[in-house]
Amino acid sequence: MRIVVCVKQVPGTHDAKIDPETKRIIREGIKVVINPFDTYAIEAAVQIKEKIGGEVIVLSMGPSRAVTVLREGITVGADRGILLSDRAFGGSDTWATSYALSRAIETIGDVDLVICGKQAIDGDTAQVGPGIAAHLSWPQATYVMDIADINSGSLTAQRMHEDGWDLCLVKLPAVITVVKDINQPRVPTLKGRLAAEKQEIPIWKAADIEADPELLGLNGSPTRVVKTNPPQGRTKKSVVLDGPVEQSVRRLVQELRQRSLV
Repeated sequence: MRIVVCVKQVPGTHDAKIDPETKRIIREGIKVVINPFDTYAIEAAVQIKEKIGGEVIVLSMGPSRAVTVLREGITVGADRGILLSDRAFGGSDTWATSYALSRAIETIGDVDLVICGKQAIDGDTAQVGPGIAAHLSWPQATYVMDIADINSGSLTAQRMHEDGWDLCLVKLPAVITVVKDINQPRVPTLKGRLAAEKQEIPIWKAADIEADPELLGLNGSPTRVVKTNPPQGRTKKSVVLDGPVEQSVRRLVQELRQRSLV
């Protein structure tokens, strides 16, 4: 079984700033890390490989320094990594990003399963995984919290939703997105780190995946960020209730009524 895990490099700080002209995150000069949700996707793929065999490929789109997140995937069991890096990809929204990733998946060929983290922490859209499925015309299952069974033709997934969870049967090839409940990512080993450092990561351009230039970057993005604002700070007020119990209860009720909570 050939599994592709899509991963993303995201800012590793809460102090990321927005470019006022492009409305995009300024990534230069800040620490970057692998998107936390993607670590669960990698672990899910490696566990499947250990169970039924196959190959795990980590795939990312970004600047050349994004090879670090691919090597991180290799340290914990992925077999190889591929980076999409080209000026043509710059400014892609989730639609254009999922298109480019889908073209890379088709270029890899013979892929049985694509796994993504449920969302990226820098955008929180949760759209890229479903977008890949749409571009490939593959079935999908989102918010997967457990893979109950998998074979060469299908997988049974336990999906989390607002009212609990459901069980669905998905034919392969397919795309799934996973939540943190699915597993506990393993710690990289020294052997894995050494193997990752030695491995060469190929960098594919738009031409390598035969992508339509009109569907990439800003020109290929149907959505635009018009305005961004930092979240307003929260004012916190602590009230300590001491004294007799009856008096404290009356004061608590009074405080709650003043704040329209009761």
